[in-house]
This record gives sequence, structure tokens and C-alpha cells, in this order.
Amino acid sequence: MKTKLKKNDTVTVIAGKDKGKTGRILRIDRVAGRVLVEGVNMVKKAQRKQRQDDTGGIIEKEAPIAISNVMFVGKDGKPSRLGFRTEGGEKVRFSKKTGETV
Repeated sequence: MKTKLKKNDTVTVIAGKDKGKTGRILRIDRVAGRVLVEGVNMVKKAQRKQRQDDTGGIIEKEAPIAISNVMFVGKDGKPSRLGFRTEGGEKVRFSKKTGETV
């Protein structure tokens, strides 16, 4: 799946139970079309002890969310679509709402 989003982009969730939350992209799975966003779609997971001195238990971690349910957030803090254009012979991403280069 082709996407204009990249790791460390700030995105906001536009659909689902976490609608309105904002976070940074930690990982992108382009084959499955899913992204891992910091602090979004938290799930509880039973964690086994790894070492003798380690404590197991229930931990909370992020689960992947569909890439279609997130939208890029620009410097102005508002969600925007992204596009590509060439500037000085280089292909760059830009915000379609403000026109500024990302």
C-alpha cells in the first residue's frame, strides 16, 4: 500500500474509538496498511517474566491502527492531506491545506 506518511510524522485519528487523539508515528506496516501511533489504540497484554528479577503482569501498549484512519497534522496543528511536488529538482512533500513543505 502506498502512503505519503512517514515515521515520526505527527498524525491525528479521524475515525474509531480514539477519534481526535494525536500522536507520533512509531512504525508503519505498508503491506498490511497499518500504523503504530504513540498513545493511541492502547490494549492490555499479559506479559510473562523474561528474567528471574523481572516482574510479569498486565502491561498497556499501542496496537496498530488502519492507515486510512489517521491524518497528517501540520505545524499549525490542523489536519491536512499531503501531496508531492518538485522543488529545485527534488521531490518534496507538502501540506495541501497550507501549501508549506513538510
